[in-house]
Amino acid sequence: MDFTVTFPALVAGRLVLAFTPLTQYLRDDHLLSSPLTSYARLQEGVYLFKHGIDPYSGSTFRHSPLLLSLFSTIAPLNEITAPLLWTASDALAAWSLVHIWRARQNSTSTSRDSLIVALYLLNPYTFLPSLGLSTSSFENALCLLSLMLACRKQASAAILTFAILVQLSLSSILLLLPLLLLLISNPTSQLASPHFLKADVWRILPLAGRFAAYSLLLSGAATLVCGNFSWLGNTWGASLTLPDLTPNPGLWWYFFTEMFDHFRAFFLMVFSVHLLIYVVPFCIKFQHDSLYACFLLLGVLSIFKAYPTLSDPGLFLSMLSLFPETFPYLHHPIVTALLHLHAALLLPLFHYLWLTQGTGNANFFYASTLVFGMANGSALLDSIWAGMRLALGEVQEGYEVMQE
Repeated sequence: MDFTVTFPALVAGRLVLAFTPLTQYLRDDHLLSSPLTSYARLQEGVYLFKHGIDPYSGSTFRHSPLLLSLFSTIAPLNEITAPLLWTASDALAAWSLVHIWRARQNSTSTSRDSLIVALYLLNPYTFLPSLGLSTSSFENALCLLSLMLACRKQASAAILTFAILVQLSLSSILLLLPLLLLLISNPTSQLASPHFLKADVWRILPLAGRFAAYSLLLSGAATLVCGNFSWLGNTWGASLTLPDLTPNPGLWWYFFTEMFDHFRAFFLMVFSVHLLIYVVPFCIKFQHDSLYACFLLLGVLSIFKAYPTLSDPGLFLSMLSLFPETFPYLHHPIVTALLHLHAALLLPLFHYLWLTQGTGNANFFYASTLVFGMANGSALLDSIWAGMRLALGEVQEGYEVMQE
């Protein structure tokens, strides 16, 4: 079906769902929103801010001051504006994803456009958090928009968009290096012909300086909004110190619930630094295709970030549609799909048994998050293998490619 028909139809359907009573039941779901992305906490922060109370003086509000100022002035939240804003965010994300694909194919239109937009807007991992009004939908939209602008070589716009994303989600800083490399390299598919980066690597230094300047300006604006630096500890600091142990689909919360306090600082450091070790290896191995390095790092974040929601693996899996050349080389796509199906059944079931019925305990729900982590890990490892295996091409009869 033509993209000009599919895209408006899917957005219209998404908008209709946004105005149904379904959204009321999804807003407080721990799978769809975290303490850093919760709509209820955002509403509370906006209310306190409007009444002259510092929302960061407590331990509930953990959103960026940029969102606080936006929803306190330009776009006040209510039952009409919120569904419109979140639907527009999803539409922007899907539109950006299609234009990334077009840049990758070096084309203005392709027959695959409708499929790509459908895989994002119909992905339950992305549209359910959006229906629950989780601000992770804004993070996904900003991430895809910055990648799209980078593919188009619009450096200032891409870096500014990415700086705003980092203000909302500190863990997104992992994408900085591959994003800068994408700005100085070709976005078209290079997986089948790996080579050393042809561009001058030193060109990323002024781009990194521009990012630092934008981040400094945005941080200054955030400080002016709330009048002090307390937002730093409650927003960026929360991603590093994990002060709120509300259950989520991630791996951190249960581990630190069971941990003795005198080990906490050490393991917080280990868990945080662990995220950084993937950046340079991925950027070196896939220096010929920086967009693929961004894709893989999003997969790492979907597994290991401090406060994930379903929208994190949703973004990673939706971006898989940008790399159809890797599909023939995936080792175990059926196993990965079945793991995701299994986790999709276990997560809400064990969450209900533990927190609603009271017939289970935290081990039940954490076991389901481990299955979910296995599903995301399986998808990530398979994507890494396929991205490297593609370079070898067809193997002659009598030979076999093995990984040791």
